[in-house]
Amino acid sequence: MALRDTSLPEPSGPVPAASGPAGAAPALDPSDRGRLLAGAHHDPHALLGAHPVPGGIAFRALRPSARAVSVAVGGERHPLVPEGDGLFSGVLPLTSVPEYTLVVAYEDAEYKVHDPYRFLPALGEFDLHLIREGRHEQLWKALGAEPMSHQGVAGTRFTVWAPNARGVRVAGDFTYWDGTAFPMRSLGASGVWELFLPGIGEGARYKFEITSQYGHRFLKADPMARLAEEPPNTASVVTASAYQWGDQEWMRHRGDTPLHRAPFSVYEVHLPSWRPGLSYRQLAEELPAYVKDLGFTHVELMPVAEHPYGPSWGYQVTSYYAPTARLGSPDDFKYLVDSLHRAGIGVIMDWVPAHFPKDDWALARFDGDPLYEPGDSRRAEHPDWGTYTFDFARTEVRNFLVANAVYWCEEFHIDGLRVDAVASMLYLDYSRDSGQWEPNVYGGREDLAAMAFLQEMNATVYRRCPGVVTIAEESTAWGGVTRPTDTGGLGFGFKWNMGWMHDSLEYVSHEPVHRKYHHHEMTFSMVYAYSENYVLPISHDEVVHGKQALVSKMPGDWWQRRANVRAYLGFMWAHPGKQLLFMGQEFAQGAEWSEKHGPEWWLLDEGYHSAGDHRGVQDLVRDLNARYRTTPALWQRDTDPGGFRWVAVDAAEDNVFAFLRFDAGGAPLLAVSNFSPVVRHDYRLAVGDDVVAWHEVLNTDAARYGGGEVINPGPLEPEEGVLRLTLPPLATVWMVPCLL
Repeated sequence: MALRDTSLPEPSGPVPAASGPAGAAPALDPSDRGRLLAGAHHDPHALLGAHPVPGGIAFRALRPSARAVSVAVGGERHPLVPEGDGLFSGVLPLTSVPEYTLVVAYEDAEYKVHDPYRFLPALGEFDLHLIREGRHEQLWKALGAEPMSHQGVAGTRFTVWAPNARGVRVAGDFTYWDGTAFPMRSLGASGVWELFLPGIGEGARYKFEITSQYGHRFLKADPMARLAEEPPNTASVVTASAYQWGDQEWMRHRGDTPLHRAPFSVYEVHLPSWRPGLSYRQLAEELPAYVKDLGFTHVELMPVAEHPYGPSWGYQVTSYYAPTARLGSPDDFKYLVDSLHRAGIGVIMDWVPAHFPKDDWALARFDGDPLYEPGDSRRAEHPDWGTYTFDFARTEVRNFLVANAVYWCEEFHIDGLRVDAVASMLYLDYSRDSGQWEPNVYGGREDLAAMAFLQEMNATVYRRCPGVVTIAEESTAWGGVTRPTDTGGLGFGFKWNMGWMHDSLEYVSHEPVHRKYHHHEMTFSMVYAYSENYVLPISHDEVVHGKQALVSKMPGDWWQRRANVRAYLGFMWAHPGKQLLFMGQEFAQGAEWSEKHGPEWWLLDEGYHSAGDHRGVQDLVRDLNARYRTTPALWQRDTDPGGFRWVAVDAAEDNVFAFLRFDAGGAPLLAVSNFSPVVRHDYRLAVGDDVVAWHEVLNTDAARYGGGEVINPGPLEPEEGVLRLTLPPLATVWMVPCLL
């Protein structure tokens, strides 16, 4: 099949009339010619295009499968002489390089095109300097495929970092995936290769054809692609954004109050399965309304970046700069974020810098050698997931990831990054046995390069993107995860409280008669609650792979399981720390989540016999969020030990927990949880005399939630600092001072 420039539009004006042939051009050095045709030449622009020679200007073009090539100058065209292997050349008696085009003839048609090899580099020295230094904080504007006008001609600049390659060429649907015609030039010590292709625009599919230093040749997707083909296809796609944002009010005020002193209640969503089959724009019509109705302040999106394997849920990323094409275009994703912002909902996105898959068309051994991954296979291999880890010690790799974090926040207005698997990055011996890792320079097991990377990422994001928050999924006792970087901390805004999650779920999974032996599992979290800024996560990880949905973890019959869930959620929303709940758990879905079918929405249908039970839990979540948002005691002092006081910490025999939360002005909320299945009448709690009378503002046993309506209907006055109240079975009660 012939290679044709069918995607290249003709310049204005007709194809010039034929004129005299060009004279013979000096022959290429055999070594240069061989390397050029093999895709292994570092400077094809020195061989192709137009150059002064004795007797005039020599023109040389590489057009495989072309029948003839001519140079069009000043309204005339001059046929070039075939040199074999798709090379055509000639000399015109000119004193300087003119404005010219090429006329390329194939068997059935001819095309007038601009010559890519007459253009100067379209990437500046300052960009290259920043890349070499690892400080290009907007790297996506320098590398990748950038539609642009260059020297007055529309086209696309292709740039890629491949420092170990002998040669790089652009291949695409416009070359029938053969890169022979379009070798790129090396831009020196930066390791960057560049080529401006006139006439190539949005929608063109492409890859880089790389020749390694060992002579191997292979196609790679663009690491910086801003759009990729929908899997299972793997090409990169030229794109440019035309989106006009409408969230100016949100962006202007999102950083007014630091989130650790603000309400922060998160609904975790897997976009492809929340409503299977919906696109980004269709999701924008449903998701913001649903989340706003339930009162969550934020959504957290499981990874959005392109990934080839759907059941990885996005945690094995191949295109870090491209939102998945499964649901639409990058501008469609912007529309979804914009819609959430206009509904008053923040957007957090899962980000996965810990590892990447080994697909041979993606980042792995990108230019034939370890590049994004460490050269030491012991460090490169991630033992848990069969993936590669990033080489955090390499300047350019660190820059790739730091710029990626900035990219999502600046280009897509993302309000927060939840960083996945931080523990696996911080420890050299993570999931590795003796002999499978080497200590750091101090003899320890800490990965100092990963630590430095996380500090740089956090510092850069917070500096460039006011109001953005970073959240660590970090499961160990590493100190200072949320401490500022200038005091030696990692610099995250929040850390997932995995200890609280494991302990509290362990407690509620026991039959009530056994819970007294596990009482400490619900109180231990307060020993360290103020060591970091915490999020309390009931995430997707807890409701898959045999762990069961939240309601199915609970003991007892159906009524008791739902009551346990309601009591647990009431305890969770009152506990110091922010809240995160995975989709489907807000209405007590009984089945484990599956990415194939998502939440079981039919459980809420009017015709379903237990729909009221599920809607009752959903109503509770709505009311928890509503009361939470209007009660500063529940969020204003989440990181201040003075904002919490135990009232009943050792009532193990009763399965009761009671504590006070205080806002900045000292106004309290009393939370009492009874995790036993019996009503406790006239239960005594020493709350002090500061409050004249208390009234109930939330009771998870209310009939509207599916409970038994064991409530405290009127104001309750303490007697000598002791409050007597009725505790409903398997329920949490919130009480606040009466307004006098």
